[in-house]
Amino acid sequence: MMRIAYILTHPIQYQTPLIRHLRAGGVDLEVVYATDVTAQGYQDSGFDREVTWDVPLMEGYPHRVLFPGDPLPAGLRGFSRYRRALGMVLDEMKPEIVWVHGWGNAYVLAALSAAFARRIPVLMRGETSLDCLQGGWLRQRLHALFLKRLFRRIPQFLGIGGANHEFYRHHGVPDERLHLVPYAVDNLFFQRRCEEARARRETLRLELGIEAGRPIVLFCGKLIAVKDPGTLIRAIGRFSALTNSANQVPSAPVLLMVGDGRLRPELEQLAGEVAPGLVKFVGFRNQTDLPALYDLCDLFVLPSVFEPWGLVVNEVMNAGRPVIVSDMVGAGHDLVKPGINGDVFQAGNVEDLQARMRPWLEDADLRSRGGLESLRIINGWGFDQSLAGLQAAINTLNLP
Repeated sequence: MMRIAYILTHPIQYQTPLIRHLRAGGVDLEVVYATDVTAQGYQDSGFDREVTWDVPLMEGYPHRVLFPGDPLPAGLRGFSRYRRALGMVLDEMKPEIVWVHGWGNAYVLAALSAAFARRIPVLMRGETSLDCLQGGWLRQRLHALFLKRLFRRIPQFLGIGGANHEFYRHHGVPDERLHLVPYAVDNLFFQRRCEEARARRETLRLELGIEAGRPIVLFCGKLIAVKDPGTLIRAIGRFSALTNSANQVPSAPVLLMVGDGRLRPELEQLAGEVAPGLVKFVGFRNQTDLPALYDLCDLFVLPSVFEPWGLVVNEVMNAGRPVIVSDMVGAGHDLVKPGINGDVFQAGNVEDLQARMRPWLEDADLRSRGGLESLRIINGWGFDQSLAGLQAAINTLNLP
């Protein structure tokens, strides 16, 4: 197997288990981080609080950190500094392949420059879809010209899903240079943790003050505008009017809001106005705490107005739960089958979201069938498939 230098800005809780799996599968890979700040306690601007992940991010695989304790790379600042450091690392490592994630900051651009200068073939993986394109005509045109020029120099692309593949095709990348390396989580970890939590399900319900028989809708993420939690709160509020109608859901659902962020006070006020008594804010929960909440819920909703993927969808599907996502969530293209294991609604449309949620909240049998389908789908979308796609991309390079 060819030696790979995997260039990442910082340790990421979703990436670390994948890296370990690839190593266990025979991939000769070493990670080169710009900074290790996220492996310690750090201030997360999205959660608006200090975060210390309760899973190890830098154990079980070879890695090096070029600038320990530095802030996360952003924009074009630091390009020359990163270029010099990465050039020295590549000269020392002598990798046969450089693997980069995206192209949107100085660190990755410096890695591309250093690899091109040494004629080292590059594998590229990113999250972008056509829905991510923003700005006016001129900006989009300049962006497209930049990407087409860049993409001509990349021999193989590691697509995370269908929408991501369409993005590359749109910018001139032919199918023979595309390999599916699906955006996945550690399915085995989440399925085991959800199974372990099952025995405490009703205890957790009582601890959260949720009455027996009340359907639980779960939101999990940062309380920020792009996640659009307000649309979900408003949709839940519309169910309260149904409790007095002849064609009502068995009982009004409870919305469990897991996460934190600057919008929390505003959202709490909104919930009190439009959905009194139907929304519970439980704050930030760490990685090992989440599976119990996934197991507890009856339906998961991700209402984002911009979400290139949404790995929390993968996580919840490992609990065997139906999921509803907006049409701006990338994971929906591959993992959500309307009417089968969930549904897709028009982002920002409260009425459409409520209509999509209603059959899943009314019919426990539908939820059960949908949950089984979620589990079936996610079992075919994991690290084994990522390993196979990476190996196929490497083999296509035809290196000596």
